[in-house]
Amino acid sequence: MSHSPATPRRRPGEQILGPLGLAAAPLSPDDASTHTFPDGGRWRTEIPSVEGPEALDTVLREAERLAVPVHRVSQGSGVWMLTDDEIAEMVKAAAEHSVELCLFTGPRGTWDIGASTRTDSRGGGPRARGHAAVAGCVEDAVRATELGVKCLLVADEGVLWTLHRARTAGLLPADTTLKVSALIGPVNPAAYAVHERLGADSVNVPSDLTLDQLTEIRRVSAAPMDMYVEAPDDLGGYVRMYEVAELIRRGAPLYLKFGLAKAPALYPSGAHLREAVLSTARERVRRGRLVLDLLARHGADEAMSPPGSRLPGALRRFPSDG
Repeated sequence: MSHSPATPRRRPGEQILGPLGLAAAPLSPDDASTHTFPDGGRWRTEIPSVEGPEALDTVLREAERLAVPVHRVSQGSGVWMLTDDEIAEMVKAAAEHSVELCLFTGPRGTWDIGASTRTDSRGGGPRARGHAAVAGCVEDAVRATELGVKCLLVADEGVLWTLHRARTAGLLPADTTLKVSALIGPVNPAAYAVHERLGADSVNVPSDLTLDQLTEIRRVSAAPMDMYVEAPDDLGGYVRMYEVAELIRRGAPLYLKFGLAKAPALYPSGAHLREAVLSTARERVRRGRLVLDLLARHGADEAMSPPGSRLPGALRRFPSDG
């Protein structure tokens, strides 16, 4: 399954390409991120699209069978698609396995009645349209945290800032973490730094950012980065497994998200999609095993955060007393 930690670090194919005179340009120490998680780790793992208690149980069982460490699971349909009992069941199972549970908050523009999201411009995209949508996201956040959820997924900058201010004011638990969705992921260092200052504890960047662009982000922000190693089709369907070692080197601290291309859309989820939810949950864990094996073969599987790690460390914020 996994090679010895003593495997010499190498780039893919270099043992053949070097002697043939086809070696890649040498890596520069200046390219490497100098940041880590507070536990000293440079990367963690995340299984996305875990749509309910049965899917979570499937992920946890498969992760144990395949020896895939899971730091976080995230759900995409939203808090509103789960009953109190279902949330409580997920909270309990995640806690028993020392896994952070992250649930999506509230309404999003792409499901709203506003017509602009159906145009070529996509309008405001998934962002919360109007006060009522912001209020719905806040309602979801309150309900989820009261049931024990410690991580909230957001797809709107205003909602992010509101929840961060609520956390700072003691209206939400202080150890609540806020994760920016891939649906609004920033694509430049200035925007990434703004998300950090608005309260983001991890920021999902689009999976088509280049390695140099990741380095540019890391020059201005230490906020943990989330990135699909394999992206769903609606986010591009990119598969970047062979770049994982370099993604970590450039993007640390980094959550490796094991998504799935060529899979059916699951949001909003329900019993009508049960088989797809469970089968794709199992395959996402398997994709994780493939990535971990690849890292081991390249001698790049060191510096993973210890299981159970979840907090991001000290980050820079805008003053929240205004």
